[in-house]
Amino acid sequence: MRPEPVFSAQAPASGAAARTPLADLPEWNLTDLYTAMDAPELKRDLERCAAGSAAFEERWKGRLAEASGKTGDEGLGKVVADYEALEELIGRVASYAGLVYAGDTSDPKRAKFYGDVQEKLTDASAHLIFFGLELNRLEDAVVDAAFAADPAFAHYRPWVLDLRKDKPFQLEDRIEQLFHEKSVTGRGAWNRLFDETMTALRFTVDGEEMTLEPTLNLLQSPEEAVRRKAAEALAGTFKVNLRVFTLITNTLAKDKEISDRWRGFADIADSRHLANRVERPVVDALAKAVREAYPRLSHRYYAMKAKWLGMDAMNHWDRNAPLPETPQAVIGWEEARHTVLSAYHDFSPDMAEIARGFFDHNWIDAPVRPGKAPGAFAHPTVPSAHPYVMLNYMGKPRDVMTLAHELGHGVHQVLAAGQGALMAQTPLTLAETASVFGEMLTFRSLLDRTKDRRERKAMLAQKVEDMINTVVRQIAFYEFERKVHTERRNGELTADRLGEFWLEVQAESLGPAIRLRDGYETFWAYVPHFIHSPFYVYAYAFGDCLVNSLFAVYQNAESGFQDKYFEMLKAGGTKHHSELLAPFGLDATDPGFWAKGLAVIEGLIDELEAMETTAADANSAAMTGATTP
Repeated sequence: MRPEPVFSAQAPASGAAARTPLADLPEWNLTDLYTAMDAPELKRDLERCAAGSAAFEERWKGRLAEASGKTGDEGLGKVVADYEALEELIGRVASYAGLVYAGDTSDPKRAKFYGDVQEKLTDASAHLIFFGLELNRLEDAVVDAAFAADPAFAHYRPWVLDLRKDKPFQLEDRIEQLFHEKSVTGRGAWNRLFDETMTALRFTVDGEEMTLEPTLNLLQSPEEAVRRKAAEALAGTFKVNLRVFTLITNTLAKDKEISDRWRGFADIADSRHLANRVERPVVDALAKAVREAYPRLSHRYYAMKAKWLGMDAMNHWDRNAPLPETPQAVIGWEEARHTVLSAYHDFSPDMAEIARGFFDHNWIDAPVRPGKAPGAFAHPTVPSAHPYVMLNYMGKPRDVMTLAHELGHGVHQVLAAGQGALMAQTPLTLAETASVFGEMLTFRSLLDRTKDRRERKAMLAQKVEDMINTVVRQIAFYEFERKVHTERRNGELTADRLGEFWLEVQAESLGPAIRLRDGYETFWAYVPHFIHSPFYVYAYAFGDCLVNSLFAVYQNAESGFQDKYFEMLKAGGTKHHSELLAPFGLDATDPGFWAKGLAVIEGLIDELEAMETTAADANSAAMTGATTP
């Protein structure tokens, strides 16, 4: 599969920065891929994709069994190498089209370009579908013999063995081709409708029309009235467009059900587990552990926060409100750059050097622009090029954390590129490892330099909120998807029913300290993961808990951790999570593994609670001293 963007789970930054100029924010330079949408090189490569794929099919279809007994230019090693070269070429074109489109999804020219390229690449890659299917039909003994006889084929052993895990779920060639070609007018079209609809939405707050990203950011305004107005604006616009989002959700859920049924997947999330190369019991254990921890994590923290804000309970628009201690100054781009690179350098100069390349070569697109895709992501493109990072930078502390997060993805993608187009891509469950680790390095670096108690409290609280957003909320999202896809098998869901599911999982996960007011039942509509990548969301919780355990190993390691960490990232998709974690003494199949990761979050909440107790005791002592004769 060609890589898709990796989206950040970070909560959006504060809206105060949306009204403050940020000078010299970088915009990405895509010329390392192609110079323009009408570049001759792009036209040439599109033609090469079509001609090369057809020629590959003509030469090798029906002949893989014959090739398995040969070496050199007639052996399976050469066949896979030719296939990889085509995947690299198709991936380069697809990456460029996707990045151009993400830069402004409201531009009709870009939208047409993106759609046209998708169609041409779908047509070209239809000629390649036979390859994986036919390779998987070879008997195990034949494949093993080919590994032994052909070193070129043995090079691809991890990819071949990984591919063969799909064997029980693959269909007859012509059905696979039909599914593939219909994706342009099916799933792909509905994804595009969602993106373009969401980009076109406008939300009115105090007479000002805004796009989604700045409006979401107002939910972190220090002023309660601004947060409430933003929430009402979001709910109002979502409600007007709910019919479209309900139709998109129902259609894509049914599309997935059809595919799962034909392929023979037993559980609604099994296809995602297979893609992530993670076992269902491991994910079930993660989800169960997080749900059981709700009272100790989100419920307890939000109850504390409500008291800090002087409330009995917070409304849903107050959940991400900044504490009074939170600095409100805009963080300039150079300061953000220095902060992240310094934290990376303290861990490993080599890691900082890789990350510095993103700044030096304009591989980052940072400004908020009308029409630009919301959120943040790191796109690996192809190994012969380099990754690109997209942000919507507004100069708040969470934006710095998002920068650290996405650059972690970028460093991972650069290091894994040496595995080549077929083996560089990492399953989603492990794709979040480097991003969350980079974020943790940055947070710890900043926390260690902070001596002021109030600033430290604000930093700890913000980190806890980010971790709750990454773990608790993402598992709640996963539970929402499970409800939706399960019930969709019995017929279409109404917007009201979707809203009921949303409120159920949110109430359970957020706890009694959060009041879910009217309008919040529509907020499921804007989450892109539900549309683009069903059941993607648990990967964030997986990654965060994994990194919490990994970071504890790092803090207690005497030496050698960095080398082992780099080797893990360089492995790309060539190893199972059990192999990658073994050098660190970690095992995701151990029921206690998730408890360790969640304990880190609980420990930060304990520290916040202790700070409050200490402050209260100090105030009490001061008052007693002041009134003592």
